[in-house]
Amino acid sequence: MSSIASLAPRQRVLVAVSLLAVIAIGGGLYIWAKRGAMSVTTNAAADASTGGGDESGVGILLDLAKTSVSEKRLVAPAGSNAYEFYLSVLQLDPQNKVALDQLRESFPSASGEVERAINDNNLDEAQRELSLLREFDSTNYILSLLGGKLDAQRQIQIRQDEARAAAMQSQPQSAGNGSML
Repeated sequence: MSSIASLAPRQRVLVAVSLLAVIAIGGGLYIWAKRGAMSVTTNAAADASTGGGDESGVGILLDLAKTSVSEKRLVAPAGSNAYEFYLSVLQLDPQNKVALDQLRESFPSASGEVERAINDNNLDEAQRELSLLREFDSTNYILSLLGGKLDAQRQIQIRQDEARAAAMQSQPQSAGNGSML
């Protein structure tokens, strides 16, 4: 009984110290967050007075897109291509003339890249690229044709895989039959 009585004050001290630590950490986080909010407000006010803000983001995205076009990265690789950058610009500024013009201008080359991916049997990448082009112009007949070609190529690949599987299944059976004779 004396050991339980002697632990109780230690536990109380431990709980009190833990609570003080939590309060101190929480207060520090509150002050840090408050200062961060003030600096964001200050930066937003500075951007508004200088004409920055979304415009600078649009400018950066347009520069990235222009670089991607010059490096012939229209729809690939994922996450770093001209179409994704231009579509991001349109999310910030839906009427951005530069982005709209560049997407229209690069469409024939971009759709050619999708067709190459289909022809190279890189069907998952072709699907991703086709979806990217559809974000810009979902009613374009060329994309409908490419979608049909992609579906047909998938069916061909499925039939080839089934034929290979059937051939693999028949080989062990014929080898087994030959050894029994």
